[in-house]
Amino acid sequence: MPAFERNGLSAAYPALNSEKTPSLSAHEPEQNRELSPEQGRPKDRSQEADEAHLLIAFQKGNVEAFGVLVHRYQDRLYTALTRFLDNKEDALDVLQDTFLSAFANAGSFKGNSRFYTWVYRIGMNHAIDLHRKKKPRATISIYQGDQPEYADPREDGGPHDEMIREEERQLIRKALQILSTEHRMVIVMKEIDDMRYEEIAEVLEVPVGTVRSRLHRARSELKLVLEKLQAESGE
Repeated sequence: MPAFERNGLSAAYPALNSEKTPSLSAHEPEQNRELSPEQGRPKDRSQEADEAHLLIAFQKGNVEAFGVLVHRYQDRLYTALTRFLDNKEDALDVLQDTFLSAFANAGSFKGNSRFYTWVYRIGMNHAIDLHRKKKPRATISIYQGDQPEYADPREDGGPHDEMIREEERQLIRKALQILSTEHRMVIVMKEIDDMRYEEIAEVLEVPVGTVRSRLHRARSELKLVLEKLQAESGE
Protein backbone atom coordinates (compact mmCIF):
# COMPACT_ATOMS: atom_id res chain seq x y z
CA MET A 1 0.00 0.00 0.00
CA PRO A 2 2.50 2.66 -1.14
CA ALA A 3 0.16 5.63 -0.73
CA PHE A 4 -0.04 4.98 3.00
CA GLU A 5 3.55 4.16 3.85
CA ARG A 6 4.82 6.35 6.71
CA ASN A 7 7.65 8.01 4.78
CA GLY A 8 5.50 8.83 1.77
CA LEU A 9 2.48 10.18 3.61
CA SER A 10 3.19 13.89 3.15
CA ALA A 11 3.96 13.39 -0.52
CA ALA A 12 0.78 11.44 -1.06
CA TYR A 13 -1.29 14.07 0.75
CA PRO A 14 0.17 17.59 0.21
CA ALA A 15 -2.47 19.24 2.41
CA LEU A 16 -0.72 17.65 5.37
CA ASN A 17 1.90 20.39 5.24
CA SER A 18 -0.56 23.31 5.43
CA GLU A 19 -0.81 25.65 8.39
CA LYS A 20 -4.49 24.82 8.83
CA THR A 21 -5.87 21.74 10.51
CA PRO A 22 -3.76 18.92 9.04
CA SER A 23 -5.31 16.89 6.24
CA LEU A 24 -4.30 13.35 5.43
CA SER A 25 -6.42 12.66 2.41
CA ALA A 26 -6.83 13.80 -1.14
CA HIS A 27 -9.79 16.09 -1.72
CA GLU A 28 -13.12 14.39 -1.31
CA PRO A 29 -15.31 14.32 -4.42
CA GLU A 30 -17.68 17.29 -4.72
CA GLN A 31 -20.77 15.23 -3.99
CA ASN A 32 -19.30 14.04 -0.69
CA ARG A 33 -18.19 17.38 0.74
CA GLU A 34 -21.34 18.49 2.53
CA LEU A 35 -21.32 17.24 6.11
CA SER A 36 -23.77 17.53 8.95
CA PRO A 37 -23.30 20.02 11.79
CA GLU A 38 -22.62 17.03 14.04
CA GLN A 39 -18.92 16.94 13.18
CA GLY A 40 -19.03 14.63 10.20
CA ARG A 41 -21.83 12.26 11.13
CA PRO A 42 -24.07 11.22 8.22
CA LYS A 43 -27.01 13.66 8.11
CA ASP A 44 -29.53 11.76 5.98
CA ARG A 45 -30.29 8.40 4.44
CA SER A 46 -28.54 9.20 1.17
CA GLN A 47 -25.32 10.00 3.00
CA GLU A 48 -25.70 6.93 5.21
CA ALA A 49 -26.03 4.84 2.05
CA ASP A 50 -23.00 6.59 0.60
CA GLU A 51 -21.00 5.77 3.72
CA ALA A 52 -22.14 2.15 3.60
CA HIS A 53 -20.75 1.85 0.07
CA LEU A 54 -17.51 3.53 1.15
CA LEU A 55 -17.12 1.09 4.03
CA ILE A 56 -17.64 -1.93 1.79
CA ALA A 57 -14.97 -0.60 -0.59
CA PHE A 58 -12.68 0.20 2.34
CA GLN A 59 -12.98 -3.34 3.68
CA LYS A 60 -11.79 -4.54 0.28
CA GLY A 61 -8.73 -2.28 0.48
CA ASN A 62 -9.95 0.48 -1.84
CA VAL A 63 -7.60 3.43 -1.32
CA GLU A 64 -9.91 6.06 -2.80
CA ALA A 65 -12.80 5.06 -0.54
CA PHE A 66 -10.50 5.16 2.44
CA GLY A 67 -9.30 8.63 1.41
CA VAL A 68 -12.89 9.89 1.49
CA LEU A 69 -13.39 8.44 4.98
CA VAL A 70 -10.14 10.03 6.18
CA HIS A 71 -11.20 13.40 4.80
CA ARG A 72 -14.60 13.06 6.46
CA TYR A 73 -13.38 12.26 9.97
CA GLN A 74 -9.79 13.48 10.32
CA ASP A 75 -10.59 16.96 11.69
CA ARG A 76 -12.86 15.61 14.39
CA LEU A 77 -10.34 12.98 15.46
CA TYR A 78 -7.44 15.45 15.32
CA THR A 79 -9.28 17.78 17.69
CA ALA A 80 -9.92 14.98 20.17
CA LEU A 81 -6.30 13.80 20.04
CA THR A 82 -5.01 17.35 20.51
CA ARG A 83 -7.14 17.81 23.62
CA PHE A 84 -6.08 14.43 24.98
CA LEU A 85 -2.34 14.88 24.36
CA ASP A 86 -2.19 18.68 24.71
CA ASN A 87 0.35 18.75 21.90
CA LYS A 88 -0.48 19.41 18.25
CA GLU A 89 2.62 17.71 16.85
CA ASP A 90 2.02 14.59 18.92
CA ALA A 91 -1.63 14.63 17.88
CA LEU A 92 -0.64 14.82 14.22
CA ASP A 93 1.79 11.91 14.60
CA VAL A 94 -0.88 9.84 16.30
CA LEU A 95 -3.44 10.84 13.66
CA GLN A 96 -1.14 9.60 10.90
CA ASP A 97 -0.39 6.36 12.72
CA THR A 98 -4.08 5.86 13.42
CA PHE A 99 -5.16 5.99 9.80
CA LEU A 100 -2.18 3.92 8.70
CA SER A 101 -3.20 1.27 11.24
CA ALA A 102 -6.82 1.52 10.15
CA PHE A 103 -5.96 0.91 6.50
CA ALA A 104 -3.56 -1.90 7.35
CA ASN A 105 -6.29 -3.57 9.41
CA ALA A 106 -9.22 -2.89 7.11
CA GLY A 107 -10.13 -6.56 7.16
CA SER A 108 -10.72 -6.45 10.91
CA PHE A 109 -13.48 -3.85 10.55
CA LYS A 110 -16.66 -5.92 10.63
CA GLY A 111 -19.20 -3.12 10.57
CA ASN A 112 -20.49 -3.89 14.06
CA SER A 113 -19.69 -0.31 15.09
CA ARG A 114 -19.50 3.00 13.27
CA PHE A 115 -16.31 3.66 11.34
CA TYR A 116 -15.54 6.72 13.44
CA THR A 117 -16.02 4.77 16.68
CA TRP A 118 -13.67 2.09 15.39
CA VAL A 119 -10.97 4.48 14.23
CA TYR A 120 -11.38 6.57 17.39
CA ARG A 121 -10.56 3.50 19.49
CA ILE A 122 -7.43 2.92 17.40
CA GLY A 123 -6.43 6.56 17.80
CA MET A 124 -6.90 6.62 21.55
CA ASN A 125 -4.89 3.42 21.95
CA HIS A 126 -2.03 5.02 20.00
CA ALA A 127 -2.37 8.20 22.09
CA ILE A 128 -2.23 6.26 25.35
CA ASP A 129 0.86 4.36 24.17
CA LEU A 130 2.59 7.64 23.28
CA HIS A 131 1.59 9.23 26.57
CA ARG A 132 3.08 6.30 28.53
CA LYS A 133 6.37 6.52 26.64
CA LYS A 134 6.80 10.15 27.56
CA LYS A 135 8.04 11.45 30.89
CA PRO A 136 5.34 10.81 33.52
CA ARG A 137 3.45 13.87 34.63
CA ALA A 138 2.87 14.71 38.27
CA THR A 139 -0.64 13.79 39.34
CA ILE A 140 -2.84 14.85 42.20
CA SER A 141 -4.76 12.36 44.34
CA ILE A 142 -8.10 14.00 44.98
CA TYR A 143 -10.66 11.24 45.45
CA GLN A 144 -12.95 12.39 48.22
CA GLY A 145 -16.21 10.70 47.31
CA ASP A 146 -18.80 12.01 44.89
CA GLN A 147 -18.81 15.74 44.25
CA PRO A 148 -21.23 17.94 42.30
CA GLU A 149 -20.58 17.97 38.56
CA TYR A 150 -18.35 20.78 37.37
CA ALA A 151 -19.82 23.66 35.45
CA ASP A 152 -19.45 23.21 31.70
CA PRO A 153 -16.67 25.62 30.67
CA ARG A 154 -18.43 26.23 27.36
CA GLU A 155 -21.39 27.85 29.14
CA ASP A 156 -21.06 31.60 29.54
CA GLY A 157 -22.33 32.73 32.92
CA GLY A 158 -21.82 36.43 32.20
CA PRO A 159 -19.70 38.93 30.28
CA HIS A 160 -16.04 37.97 30.02
CA ASP A 161 -13.31 39.65 28.05
CA GLU A 162 -11.00 37.62 25.85
CA MET A 163 -8.14 37.65 28.35
CA ILE A 164 -10.30 36.00 31.01
CA ARG A 165 -11.56 33.46 28.49
CA GLU A 166 -8.02 32.57 27.48
CA GLU A 167 -6.99 32.15 31.12
CA GLU A 168 -9.92 29.81 31.66
CA ARG A 169 -9.02 27.77 28.59
CA GLN A 170 -5.41 27.43 29.73
CA LEU A 171 -6.55 26.40 33.22
CA ILE A 172 -8.82 23.70 31.81
CA ARG A 173 -6.05 22.42 29.52
CA LYS A 174 -3.72 22.15 32.50
CA ALA A 175 -6.38 20.44 34.60
CA LEU A 176 -7.09 17.88 31.88
CA GLN A 177 -3.44 16.82 31.83
CA ILE A 178 -3.52 16.22 35.60
CA LEU A 179 -6.48 13.85 35.34
CA SER A 180 -5.90 10.12 35.16
CA THR A 181 -5.73 8.76 31.61
CA GLU A 182 -9.08 7.01 32.06
CA HIS A 183 -10.84 10.16 33.22
CA ARG A 184 -9.19 12.46 30.70
CA MET A 185 -10.29 10.17 27.90
CA VAL A 186 -13.94 10.10 28.92
CA ILE A 187 -14.01 13.89 29.48
CA VAL A 188 -12.56 14.49 26.01
CA MET A 189 -15.03 12.10 24.40
CA LYS A 190 -18.11 13.54 26.07
CA GLU A 191 -17.38 17.22 26.73
CA ILE A 192 -15.13 18.04 23.78
CA ASP A 193 -15.96 15.51 21.06
CA ASP A 194 -19.64 15.53 22.07
CA MET A 195 -19.98 11.76 21.69
CA ARG A 196 -23.14 10.00 22.83
CA TYR A 197 -22.99 7.63 25.78
CA GLU A 198 -23.54 4.71 23.42
CA GLU A 199 -20.60 5.77 21.23
CA ILE A 200 -18.32 6.12 24.25
CA ALA A 201 -19.40 2.68 25.42
CA GLU A 202 -18.46 1.24 22.01
CA VAL A 203 -15.03 2.87 22.09
CA LEU A 204 -14.28 1.77 25.66
CA GLU A 205 -16.04 -1.58 25.23
CA VAL A 206 -17.93 -1.18 28.50
CA PRO A 207 -21.65 -0.91 29.38
CA VAL A 208 -23.36 2.48 29.13
CA GLY A 209 -23.89 2.46 32.90
CA THR A 210 -20.14 2.21 33.41
CA VAL A 211 -19.64 5.18 31.09
CA ARG A 212 -22.08 7.28 33.10
CA SER A 213 -20.46 6.47 36.44
CA ARG A 214 -16.95 6.96 35.05
CA LEU A 215 -17.92 10.30 33.56
CA HIS A 216 -19.42 11.41 36.88
CA ARG A 217 -16.19 10.56 38.68
CA ALA A 218 -14.15 12.27 35.97
CA ARG A 219 -16.20 15.46 36.22
CA SER A 220 -15.83 15.42 39.99
CA GLU A 221 -12.07 14.96 39.69
CA LEU A 222 -11.83 17.76 37.12
CA LYS A 223 -13.84 20.10 39.34
CA LEU A 224 -11.51 19.49 42.29
CA VAL A 225 -8.38 19.86 40.16
CA LEU A 226 -9.65 23.18 38.81
CA GLU A 227 -10.38 24.40 42.33
CA LYS A 228 -6.87 23.41 43.43
CA LEU A 229 -5.23 25.12 40.45
CA GLN A 230 -7.28 28.28 41.01
CA ALA A 231 -6.27 28.34 44.66
CA GLU A 232 -2.60 27.91 43.74
CA SER A 233 -2.79 30.77 41.24
CA GLY A 234 -4.33 33.04 43.86
CA GLU A 235 -7.58 33.56 41.98
